[in-house]
Amino acid sequence: MGRNKKLQEIDLSLNSLVVFRKLLTHEVILPLRALLDTESMDPMIQLRQYTEFITRLYARSTNLTEYIFQLICEDDNFYVRAVARGEQVDEMLEACVQNELAILQRLARIRPHELQKEVSYYGVLPEWKTSDLDFGAEYHARLREIGKYGYGTFAPHPMFVIRDERIVPVLHPDPVQLSELSGYEQERQAVTDNTLALLQGKPAQNVLLYGDPGTGKSTTVKAVVNAFFAQGLRLIQITKAQLPMLPEIMDQIYDCPLKFILYIDDLTFAPGDDSFSVLKATLEGTVSARPDNALIYATGSRQNLLGKDDADGAALDSLSARFGLRVCFARPERAEYLAFTQQLAAQMGLDTDAETLAQKAEDFAARSGGRSPRAAKQLIERLLAVHPADS
Repeated sequence: MGRNKKLQEIDLSLNSLVVFRKLLTHEVILPLRALLDTESMDPMIQLRQYTEFITRLYARSTNLTEYIFQLICEDDNFYVRAVARGEQVDEMLEACVQNELAILQRLARIRPHELQKEVSYYGVLPEWKTSDLDFGAEYHARLREIGKYGYGTFAPHPMFVIRDERIVPVLHPDPVQLSELSGYEQERQAVTDNTLALLQGKPAQNVLLYGDPGTGKSTTVKAVVNAFFAQGLRLIQITKAQLPMLPEIMDQIYDCPLKFILYIDDLTFAPGDDSFSVLKATLEGTVSARPDNALIYATGSRQNLLGKDDADGAALDSLSARFGLRVCFARPERAEYLAFTQQLAAQMGLDTDAETLAQKAEDFAARSGGRSPRAAKQLIERLLAVHPADS
């Protein structure tokens, strides 16, 4: 049996890719490409390639067209980087991209029966879906909004960490939303407004969120990132030990069209600390100029920032003075704490009378180190665990 002419043409044209060439080695594309050359393939190998392709595709999507288009949009290549930098792209390169998008569109629209005819197997084979996406039009529409979408690994993920000196995505980030948080409206609004200024290209400040433990400083930062992910905001968490990498991290994101929060959680300080010296120098711009698309957000409890031998607050003043915006999350008073608890109980579906809940909340706060939104949430979770029928 001779080769299917259409599949043969697609197979041949894929070898001409230049801009999107890395896609040819993607683990879903590899077995699909192997299936395009079916003439000399052993029937057992044909079947294995087909099922291997389906296995890899199904783990990500059931729609081949949409998945290949997603790969295109997330591809990090020299063309998308030039567009993101606002450079004038040569007409020859533009024509090359348009041609390659057409080739990949043909690959993405291959229907199951077209490949099944080439596989010498008469049982039932799993199938996939296709769509009539116009790759050229859709891709260039996305490029016009590159500041919201980005490219490469930053495109699909909101939060990142540093691992083995590489920026890697958090696969299961905290999904907390601003609407779920109680109290501290003015404090959160200050952080939100500053973040919006960054997204809008207006003057914005590095932020220090400090105060008592359990008051929602870290949660506020994550909720803000989730709120503005669709507008192009990303977070890179940096540990204290990784602070010396700050200049390198800034260099890596300097030309990226997205906006970044470089996030340092639970910052501690001691006089003479080398990592603090790096942070101080970075904030002051003496190590490396801070890119326009990034801000440093740090959180810390007042106790940790002061240090053991710094009761007069000099350490806190030394640190906070280098942040343009300082937001204090103080421990709530009794009425505010009880309001947190009541609101969380309603949100989480706990049905109990206000007086009983207030007494339990006060007792729990006394045992857990004081009143805080964290204590209120822990209490509600415990009560729901004991009385699940109330939820």
